[in-house]
Amino acid sequence: MSPKPLIIGIAGGTGSGKSTVAHRVAESLAGTQAAFIDMDAYYRDHRHLSMEERRRVNWDHPDAFDTALLAEHLEALGRGEAIDKPVYDFTQHARAPQTVRIEPADVIVIDGILLLVDERVRRVCDIKVFVDTDADIRLVRRIRRDMAVRGRPLEEILDQYQHTVQPMHLQFVEPSKRYADLIIPRGGENTVAIELLIASIARRLAGSPA
Repeated sequence: MSPKPLIIGIAGGTGSGKSTVAHRVAESLAGTQAAFIDMDAYYRDHRHLSMEERRRVNWDHPDAFDTALLAEHLEALGRGEAIDKPVYDFTQHARAPQTVRIEPADVIVIDGILLLVDERVRRVCDIKVFVDTDADIRLVRRIRRDMAVRGRPLEEILDQYQHTVQPMHLQFVEPSKRYADLIIPRGGENTVAIELLIASIARRLAGSPA
């Protein structure tokens, strides 16, 4: 029987650098099969709403995510089973018709702003990480990403940040770091903390205590 996959959950505020940390961890595992999952793929499908109604959805509240499906998929991967990960179209604020097949792997790395909020997801994660970055840096990164990748105007980005992103960060994201096993300040720039995380993962994969 194959050993149980190691599931690593990486949380943090929008623009904190958690995706950078997640990818660096996945890339460092030479000779180890690793799968990467983004929690953003598990936004609920709002295709039934008008575009104007979709724009008013609070995307930073835990209810915006299909957490039950995410937990189900992580449990399946933990059993060594493949999953069909959803694909989310951020330009349309709706789930795309296609999915992405994620095969079983030795290590599963997943990142998301609200990853540590739900107990079902925390229970599945073997290592829980929180990436902690200053709010002004996170805002600048979010503006650049949403304008370049998601084609959103600056005014809309700032309005959303003021009315939902920042309040939800303070209410849900920031408090969730108490569940983390490791807190990484400064995100992807903190090479020392990332190296410590990678070393801990390597020891676990080798069967030694973390």
